[in-house]
Amino acid sequence: MKISAVVVTYNNEKKIEGCLESLEGIADEIVVVDSLSTDGTRKIATQFTDKIIKHSSTDYAFLKNLGQKASANEWILSLEPYERLSTRLRLELLKLRSQSVEVDGFYIPRRSFYIYRWIRHSGWYPDYRVRLYQKEKGSWKKEKNRIFLDFSGRAKKLKSPVEHLGFSSISEQVIHINRIAERRAQELYARKKKTRLDHLFFWPAAKFLYVYLLKLGFLDGFAGLVISTLSAYSVFLKFAKLKEIWKKGEKIEFMPGCR
Repeated sequence: MKISAVVVTYNNEKKIEGCLESLEGIADEIVVVDSLSTDGTRKIATQFTDKIIKHSSTDYAFLKNLGQKASANEWILSLEPYERLSTRLRLELLKLRSQSVEVDGFYIPRRSFYIYRWIRHSGWYPDYRVRLYQKEKGSWKKEKNRIFLDFSGRAKKLKSPVEHLGFSSISEQVIHINRIAERRAQELYARKKKTRLDHLFFWPAAKFLYVYLLKLGFLDGFAGLVISTLSAYSVFLKFAKLKEIWKKGEKIEFMPGCR
C-alpha cells in the first residue's frame, strides 16, 4: 500500500508543522494544495514536501480534488492542516501498510482537543469519517452548505484517532460559528425560508439538550457545557440572521461558495 497524503492549506502556519510531521514515515508522498496563503504556511511545508500546488480558488472541494489528481499513489490519506495522526494511529497505519487489503477505504475516528482537554463525547467523538481510501473510489463534492467525500466502496473502521486541534479558544469557535451562520442564513433566504418563533426558542433549546444530555456533553465537564451552549447558539444565530435579512428587505450579495 503506497499512500499520498493530501492537505489543503490557507494561513495555517501555527499548526501545519505538526500535521506534516505526523505524516512522515506513513505517507510515501505529501501533496499540499495552498490557497495563496499570506503567512509562512508554504515555507514550512517545503520542509516536508516539494509537491506544493498554489491555486487562487477558495472552493475546498475543488482544491481537495486538485490535490488528489496530482497525487502519484493509489491510496489517498485526507488530513486537515490543524489535524495530526496520533501515535497509536501511526502504529496502526504502519501495520496496515504491511498487510493485504481487501477493502476500498477506512473510517478513522477524530478526537478533538478543546479548552485544555480531549473531548470524548458532546457529539464530537468518535466522528468516524473515511480518511484513507483508494483514489478511484472517492471524490470531493459540494452541495449547498455541505462539502463531503463522495465515497463508493467497502470500508472498515480503524481504532485509533486523528487528533483535531481546530479551535484554540472559545473566541475562535465563536468567530467560526458567526461565519457559518451568516452563510446558512443567506442560503435559507435564497430559498425563501422565513424565521418562526420556534426557530429562535425551541430549536436552540432542543439542540442544547440533545448535545448536553443525549450526546453526553455533561461528561466532558466545562468544555462539554461550552460545546452544548455554542451548538444551541449556532442554531439561534442562523435564524436570527435570517430574520435580519428579511427585515432589511434588500437584495444581498452572496458570500463565495453559497451559490
